[in-house]
Amino acid sequence: MNYEERIKELISKNNKLGRANIKLNQTLKERNATIHNQTHEINKLKNNLIEIRWHGRGGQGAKTASLLLADAAFNTGKYIQGFPEYGPERMGAPITAYNRISNSPITIHSNIYEPDYVVVVDDTLLESVEVTAGLKEDGAIIINTTKNYDYLKNVLNGYNGKVYTIDAREISMEALGKYFPNTPMLAAVVKVTGIMTDEEFLNDMQGSFKHKFAKKPEVIDGNMKALQLALNQVNLIS
Repeated sequence: MNYEERIKELISKNNKLGRANIKLNQTLKERNATIHNQTHEINKLKNNLIEIRWHGRGGQGAKTASLLLADAAFNTGKYIQGFPEYGPERMGAPITAYNRISNSPITIHSNIYEPDYVVVVDDTLLESVEVTAGLKEDGAIIINTTKNYDYLKNVLNGYNGKVYTIDAREISMEALGKYFPNTPMLAAVVKVTGIMTDEEFLNDMQGSFKHKFAKKPEVIDGNMKALQLALNQVNLIS
């Protein structure tokens, strides 16, 4: 074998080794990702961890609702996280917020990519945002909408889990005289997830509203009415 042939042979071997290393690294990454996901699922089952992702538009109060949910769960003895996805928040622009609620300390600090529940505060997002991305089939999606079943199944990209709807506009207009969808949606989440009893939730929110709106009793009454109506008007459509 001459010098040039030897060089070609060595180059060929190096290329094969390089490809083998790439495959090995990919396999290790996939294996580590699988282990991570399995560990996460085991910890979720062990700690009764519930993960919730909110989709809304700037100005609708989705972020505020996620924080109120976290406070209410905390007051029942749960460990909680409530936080928005950071980025520019403009009136009407799509926003995302998250909750983690658990019986044990929460050690995860990231956005939620495989939620147990998804909350859609504005149904116009259904055609522009993939709201069911990562949503577990044994979870549920809760949508503020009056759209019919066929429309929803079509825009939810074949999602086969439970679908709940509520008319937050009608409820907030009746109770508050204005359109504030976050209050009814907050109650809908509590009803569907069962993270606390209706009584615990209403008592906690009564105290929260009294503190926040101490000089506006009519606002307290309106918000409490919205919560009570919402708890009774969540519909399971599939």
